[in-house]
Amino acid sequence: MASIMHILRASPLELFGLELHIPDGFLNLPVALICWIAAIGLIAFAVRRTQAELGERQIPLMGIMAAFIFAAQMINFPVAGGTSGHLLGGVLAAVTLGPWAGMLVMASVIGVQALLFQDGGLLAMGANILNMGLITALIGFGLYRSVIGQGMPVRLAVVGVAAWISVMGAAFVTSLQLWLSGTARLDVVMPAMLGVHALIGIGEALITVGAVAFISRARPDLVAAEQYTGHTDRGWMIGGALAALAVVILSPLASADPDGLERVAEDLGFLESGQSAPYEIIPDYTLPFLGETPLSTIVAGVIGALIVAVVAVLVARALSSRAAASR
Repeated sequence: MASIMHILRASPLELFGLELHIPDGFLNLPVALICWIAAIGLIAFAVRRTQAELGERQIPLMGIMAAFIFAAQMINFPVAGGTSGHLLGGVLAAVTLGPWAGMLVMASVIGVQALLFQDGGLLAMGANILNMGLITALIGFGLYRSVIGQGMPVRLAVVGVAAWISVMGAAFVTSLQLWLSGTARLDVVMPAMLGVHALIGIGEALITVGAVAFISRARPDLVAAEQYTGHTDRGWMIGGALAALAVVILSPLASADPDGLERVAEDLGFLESGQSAPYEIIPDYTLPFLGETPLSTIVAGVIGALIVAVVAVLVARALSSRAAASR
């Protein structure tokens, strides 16, 4: 992912990042505000549902899943036509945590990406959370719930289909937002977005199925179909943290090809309408004092993974405390 950004150094999109992260400038103000309202409404509903359903074991798992998804999103994989993609993770979060806790994890990841790493616009953050975090989690768990109780092959097949559909759903909604903003014609941007993300969705499906298969075999009680009861398993927490760290270490090897939305924006001629963030903290997942080096990307990734894990755990603990107080 970091190498993708180096391509755009001379562009106003210097801080524009991932597969479906929308920078400021692509959406007009009314569309951006509507997306914020929809995102806040869904997050508020997710908070209430998570507070009612949260179990003790789910709290550390939310942190581990947030760190893993953040780290996994740093690795872009190449697809056809000089385009790259990366994991969104909404289906993975929903299947392992349930849809409502999964939404909160995804909102935490996308929020930290925008605020700390300037990945996606601040005004467009509501759209990014809605598209990549909330819609994908709803689609994923909605399909997965229909086969809970079935054999593992059936469940994994549905997880793969759900992951692919979630990417297409996010691309579809993004296309509508670009059209409603007057950024691109619907009959042009929709086929382009869906065509590119149909290929990216295959990678999403393969990664999600692999992760769910591993978790289901290693700890089937940690899948959302089961009750979250009992004490925290420190071994599982350590293993998940090590997996996230391993992914971060591999992040400098990410594909340098433009990602899905970036490719479409470049091909359709609205790439330059994107605006850079008004401030910089860790732009381009690069620490200024380490420069544009693999070590810089790894350290930035570790920082980001730790922050999203802490945010997710703090949110979970706050909700758990409120639920206990209300009881």
